[in-house]
Amino acid sequence: MLPLRYPLRSLWVRRSRAALTVGVIALVVLALALLSGLVSSMKASLETAGSPRNLIVLRKGATSDGASALPLEVYQALRFFDGIARGPGGEPLVSPELVVQPYGTTRWGSRDSAQVRGVEAPAFELHDEVVITRGRRLEASSGEAIVGSKAAARYAGAELGGRLVLGNSSWNVVGIFDAGGSALEAEIWVDARQLANDAKRPSPYSSLRLRVAEGADVSALIRRIEADPRFALAASVESEYYAKQAASTDALYVVVGGLAVLAGIGAAFGATNTFYAAVQARTREIGTLRALGFSRAAIALSFLFEATLTALAGFALGSLLAQLGVAAIARFVGDVASFALDGTALVALRVRAPDLVAAFALALAIGLGGALPPALRAARLRPIEALRKG
Repeated sequence: MLPLRYPLRSLWVRRSRAALTVGVIALVVLALALLSGLVSSMKASLETAGSPRNLIVLRKGATSDGASALPLEVYQALRFFDGIARGPGGEPLVSPELVVQPYGTTRWGSRDSAQVRGVEAPAFELHDEVVITRGRRLEASSGEAIVGSKAAARYAGAELGGRLVLGNSSWNVVGIFDAGGSALEAEIWVDARQLANDAKRPSPYSSLRLRVAEGADVSALIRRIEADPRFALAASVESEYYAKQAASTDALYVVVGGLAVLAGIGAAFGATNTFYAAVQARTREIGTLRALGFSRAAIALSFLFEATLTALAGFALGSLLAQLGVAAIARFVGDVASFALDGTALVALRVRAPDLVAAFALALAIGLGGALPPALRAARLRPIEALRKG
């Protein structure tokens, strides 16, 4: 086998070409890590939302809160069903809610849709992960709003004591809340009836959240809700509802993977050209090595080892750029707006270990895939022919 210092010295002697290949691989790693990180971050924010103790009721056929519409009669009928938990005062724990996506102004002056949820008092019992960190809860019919921590960092006027303009309405911000890192932190909460009037919605609600009583049969309650002949409703466990939305992001991995493969093929062709040029420039050197008794396998493995080192360097550089990019986005942009089934979701971009593993595999595939044909060509050169050509 050739000594280790031989491929290292070869890379150093041809450092300009090696640096070009490293840069191409790094750019592919950077793009894949950031895109994959965005999808995984969005999925994580959805998976942490919802409670297994709650049911969500939508109009049959609706895929999300924003696509559903429920009349007041649904709320009045369902709130007294058996199996629904009751609060300390004996009131049913049912939260009627309305979700709309009006446009607001970001802190950078651009227009962007916001996730606004109309709620009533029971919402704070059903969404027990919501914690007011500054200020207080909103009061009914008062034009007040409380804002999730992610939304507060994005929209102009969303700070405590500010005046938040959304669509044709404006709201006084009286509180900021956290929700355990879930998608709810990207929302703005206001009074449901007031939101319905301002949005001119004929149906005041888009969904109901129901707390299931301790020991109640969840499946039986769902069947009763869906079998009610007066309405066309669909019910599901809230945590399963958000898990289904999170699963819908898996299709985005296919898109990201397809883009990564296309970019990887282009980068592999570039690496192949670079290594072919290296073989051409080192023909005499390869002939000398063969004349000294080094085997074809040893020469091929040396080229592949160079390619592996190049790929590792490209991966390391691309990963570093990805982490710096995430830090810069968090510093200057904040949370990233992305599309979800419920509307616009704000995601704290993170590049996690699985994202880097996928980027590492792609970098290695580019390096080895690009080096394999030139390595085989170098190994097939006969000593005399190589010395003559050189």
